[in-house]
Amino acid sequence: MRKAERLFQLVNLLRAQQPITAEQLAQRIGVSVRTIYRYIDDLSLSGIALYGEPGRGYSLQEGFELPPLTLSQGEIAALLLGVELLSTSSGSGLAAAARSLLSKIGAVLPARSIDPSNAPVRALSTQLRGEQLRHWDALHQAILQQQVVSLSYLSLDQQQTQRQIYPLGLFYWGGKWTLGSWCTLRGGYRDFRIDCIQTLALIEPAEPLGAEINLGAYMRHQAQQWQQKIDGGY
Repeated sequence: MRKAERLFQLVNLLRAQQPITAEQLAQRIGVSVRTIYRYIDDLSLSGIALYGEPGRGYSLQEGFELPPLTLSQGEIAALLLGVELLSTSSGSGLAAAARSLLSKIGAVLPARSIDPSNAPVRALSTQLRGEQLRHWDALHQAILQQQVVSLSYLSLDQQQTQRQIYPLGLFYWGGKWTLGSWCTLRGGYRDFRIDCIQTLALIEPAEPLGAEINLGAYMRHQAQQWQQKIDGGY
């Protein structure tokens, strides 16, 4: 990554999370703390209004605005590919949001630079079938609103079960989606294929999840499970 791109990334981090320490900035950008100090000096000399508070970190002066949006050719290609993938492989709500984002960005960029028909990298996979996306939007909303889901599930070995789960995340595996969740029946993290969910209903939680049960903990659990399989010669 070029220095100019790192400086732009640093300003964006300051806008999103301030105050933020030099150590946090260094970790997020992937450089040393000493380099962050040099970047801060460079930004100050270029007229970026920022200031540091001992023990708290750096902040931007109130009212600071970045110049108009500019994207590299690589960033535009990534954006177009991401929108195309979402349009064919996710629920209607997120697909519409992706297309809306593309139109908003296109409004401030040169006309042909954001034209999907000119993209040299394309996602040509066929659209997922109805059963693979049938419950996607409802599950997405349940995650965002922290609702509990009661579902009827038909496993791959044709076992029908009723579950009450706390949905945590949706994961795409190139042809199918899975739902990562906390299952009250099993008292642990479980995965469910969306296309195997027969019916579902959103319900109010009987009690909130403990602070230790969350998406981050689920991801760590999954990583440990995969590592155990690798170590066991799976």
